[in-house]
Amino acid sequence: MSSEQSSVNAETIEQTKQQIRSLVNEISQLSKSDLEAEQYYAAFLQRVVAALAATGGAIWVFGEGRRLTLAYQINLSESLLDSSSEDCQRHHRLVEALARNAEGMLVPPLSGATDERAGGNPTRYLLVVCPLRGDSQNEGLVEIFQRPDSPPATQRGYLRFLQQMCELASEWVKTQKLRQFSDRHSLWAQADQFSRLVHESLDLRSTAYAVANEGRRLIGCDRVSVGIMHGRKCVIESISGQDSLEHRSNIVAALGRLASKVVATGEPLRYEGSTEDLPPQIEKAIHDYVDESYAKSIVVLPMRRPAGTEADVRRSSSVEVERETDHLGEVIGALIVEQLETHLPRNVFEPRLDMVYEHSARALANSLDHSTLFLMPVWRTLGRASWVVKGRALPKTLLITTLVIAAILVLTFVKKDFYLKAEGSVQPVVKRDVFVDVGGTVTDVYVEDQKHVKKGEPLLQLENTDVEVQLVDVDGKLQAAREQMLAARDALARQDDLKEDERIRLFGQVAELTKQIESLQEQRALLDRKKEKLRILSPITGQVMISWDVARSLKNRTVEPGQILMAVADTSQDWELELFMLERRMGHVDQARQQAPGGLPVKYVLATDPKTTRIGKVKAIEEIAQVHAEEGNTVRVRVDIQKDPGVNLRPGATVTAKLQCGRRSIGYTWFHEAVEWLQAHVLF
Repeated sequence: MSSEQSSVNAETIEQTKQQIRSLVNEISQLSKSDLEAEQYYAAFLQRVVAALAATGGAIWVFGEGRRLTLAYQINLSESLLDSSSEDCQRHHRLVEALARNAEGMLVPPLSGATDERAGGNPTRYLLVVCPLRGDSQNEGLVEIFQRPDSPPATQRGYLRFLQQMCELASEWVKTQKLRQFSDRHSLWAQADQFSRLVHESLDLRSTAYAVANEGRRLIGCDRVSVGIMHGRKCVIESISGQDSLEHRSNIVAALGRLASKVVATGEPLRYEGSTEDLPPQIEKAIHDYVDESYAKSIVVLPMRRPAGTEADVRRSSSVEVERETDHLGEVIGALIVEQLETHLPRNVFEPRLDMVYEHSARALANSLDHSTLFLMPVWRTLGRASWVVKGRALPKTLLITTLVIAAILVLTFVKKDFYLKAEGSVQPVVKRDVFVDVGGTVTDVYVEDQKHVKKGEPLLQLENTDVEVQLVDVDGKLQAAREQMLAARDALARQDDLKEDERIRLFGQVAELTKQIESLQEQRALLDRKKEKLRILSPITGQVMISWDVARSLKNRTVEPGQILMAVADTSQDWELELFMLERRMGHVDQARQQAPGGLPVKYVLATDPKTTRIGKVKAIEEIAQVHAEEGNTVRVRVDIQKDPGVNLRPGATVTAKLQCGRRSIGYTWFHEAVEWLQAHVLF
């Protein structure tokens, strides 16, 4: 019996040791991780309490001002959590005293000094306490509530185990301290860069964009926007990540309305998803904006002019104080910070936001003061250009000024030929397009590109199955009607055997069949003519003009009535230019045409021979404008030219032509389009 009991106890002890080793390994791994403080303290204390089979525990850490605060607890009694109770105060004084010791301690239950102001253990548990060490000082305290009925050796074992675990936790604390120092150093570097960038320029727009982009980087949020006051309206000046703004867009307009409503109140707005305590006008504005932007968190801070600036001093000396917030400075804009995906803790978010706000308000106030000075752009330009009339630069300035004036006089008073350019093509005067009269499928192609054909020569053969079907149908009906006619006439030939009513019916049938046969014959004639049109003939004698491989692209292709398949041009006759003059230039052309009744001279060059300039004359100008290619509205101009026997003209070859429209000053000739644009869009 005793041997069996000892074996069971040995197995239980071994299992307990394995569990403790496993918990110790887990604590070791946790101490090497980069968990946040809340997650680490919870996981650490749970495993220590489980390893010691304790009733509960608590972790205390030093916060701001070296004040000891509770970081995490397990089964801490309500009396110790109630800060107003005497037990809580005694226990807290004990913990504060122990947290400053270098070594761990065992505190018996219900122990302490008789002095009420001294600390003590008001619980019925043994307190196993060990400090959390940093590099040079304690950073906190681990407190375990253990049953007091264990032997002294066991209690000392509890303390040694807790000290070993606290050594592991101290490594995590040191790592966190190093990370905090690194983050703080990085934050100060970013803050220094932000300060330099937002104060670098006095231009209002540049400053606003620097605040938005650099502020978003410093805060670590998703979007930062800057609004500037224009009267009673707050206009969005910049949004982080955007080079330019479209103020008519829904999201920018909604953000401007929200900023205007918030700035009117003079109080900051913090939206975390709930609008219960907000005024109705702000509630509606924020709902409209959230519907467009899907922001989870929005902070709108009215930016006030920092106290002590020159503009604020002038304002305070000339205007009586009417509100409690007037001493804070004039509202000059708004800083809007949004979080769409990220969620920054408040202890990280608030200090960074305050830093961005302070620098942004001062930088924007300086930029506004500088930008609102009277004629500032003029003074800035004159200040930068003052060097041109000083010292050795003066003779050069006088020389350049003289040359500029001379150039202006030449451009204004010296005249030259005024030409207007137009693009077009060379075309034969005699040219006919080949249309499709009856739709069908191309079965045969008899010509090729640039082939010479005679008038009436076949070009294409089409096939239309509908026409064939109609012909067969009409022929069948015609044959049936003729057979019925023969049968009726044979019956009438034997009229001696017919009754009177039967004879009358046969006469009526013969008359009806006669009309039917005549109608079918007319249909047959129409279908024959329609079938003849399936064979497309050349309308004139000339050269085939087509811009693709006819045999490959047209054969077996379905074409529709009215479709142009090709053109036939008589290249042996006269040629002309077909130009497309922009409609906005036709005023000059019409005016010059009235002064030159013989036709406007035209200079042109062929794309195939650009080195030779040829001469022509305008012979016709269409009265209507039409859209041509990508040039917009154009007017077709036909120019008469002389065919050069030494040049092989190709129909449709590109030409660039210039129409002479009288004489004008050199300046107007070179810059007439700019002058006309100013007349139409600025002076009109």
